[in-house]
Amino acid sequence: MIRLEPRQQHSQAMIYLSPIIAIILTLISGLVIFSLFGKNPVTALYTFFVMPLTTVYSLTELLVKATPLILIGVGLSIGFRANVWNIGAEGQLTLGAIFGGGLAIWFHDSESIFLLPAMIIFGAVGGMLYGAIPAFLRTRYGVNEILTSLMLTYVATLLLSFLVTGPWRDPGGYNFPESRTFSEAGMMPIILEESRLHFGSILALFAVIGGWVLMGKSLIGFQLKVVGLAPSAAKHVGFIENKLIWFSLLVGGGLAGIAGVSEVAGPIGQLLPSVSPGYGFTAIIVAFLGRLHPVGVVFAGLVMALTYIGGETAQIEIGTPAAVTGLFQGILLFFLLASDVLTSYRVRFGKPQAARGGAS
Repeated sequence: MIRLEPRQQHSQAMIYLSPIIAIILTLISGLVIFSLFGKNPVTALYTFFVMPLTTVYSLTELLVKATPLILIGVGLSIGFRANVWNIGAEGQLTLGAIFGGGLAIWFHDSESIFLLPAMIIFGAVGGMLYGAIPAFLRTRYGVNEILTSLMLTYVATLLLSFLVTGPWRDPGGYNFPESRTFSEAGMMPIILEESRLHFGSILALFAVIGGWVLMGKSLIGFQLKVVGLAPSAAKHVGFIENKLIWFSLLVGGGLAGIAGVSEVAGPIGQLLPSVSPGYGFTAIIVAFLGRLHPVGVVFAGLVMALTYIGGETAQIEIGTPAAVTGLFQGILLFFLLASDVLTSYRVRFGKPQAARGGAS
């Protein structure tokens, strides 16, 4: 008989071991999945998880993919710590891309060195404005931010589609739904020659450092932790929950907006009907896999970026479906949530012992 026995307190070891367990179980599941596809499971796993790490160029591509995931993951971690569930980072990324990319389109002939910094600021503002909507609805009317932030994602996607097929469509683009390409001044500088690794990776590093300082060294970081762990105690000592909700959603939205700019001004170079393969949703997994800690988010972002690169490599080398990437991400999240049960429970074998004594 196998049973779960409640722990007297959360296991600190399992908090950090559960992501490793989830990754191992995902790899084991991969053996079964590739076998069902009729592929050699060992070769397929090597192609998916190892081959993308064998060249310098593929390693830089891993960092390119990880950049938006880390930016968004840090922002989401801050909110999740305080039980503020921002599920709409994909929409905030899209609006940040619209704000920053719109500036690049408006000044398409500009060679000013201030264009890119202005785009980054505009992108952050766009993401923050979109994050402000669920913040206002939550604090003013008590509307669940999960629903509002998620549904706003589709509004942002439709807005982007309208712009690139209408007023912002490239006049010389043969009627394709895309904007004109950005000028040199509106592009992220490449930081490693013969690669696509760009300045957005430096922004992600700054976000990690800032998030670490915020969560570990500041008063507001302490308040966020207390509100998340003990809301009643937070109210008792005078912490204002509504201010923390606003702060969490604005920071998360701002970093997602910067991630949007890093994409359109980095590897894409223009606005398209879709500027993200789902980074905003994948970053939710990144945040939890990284244990809601900025440093952990870096490693989790690299792991999830590997699923994108590995999925593309597997499609080319062994002909797996494109959906394999999303499948592995979903399986990893499933096993992560399942493994987290072990932080509060321990596995016991055999029948439980009968309770001793009687009621007095």
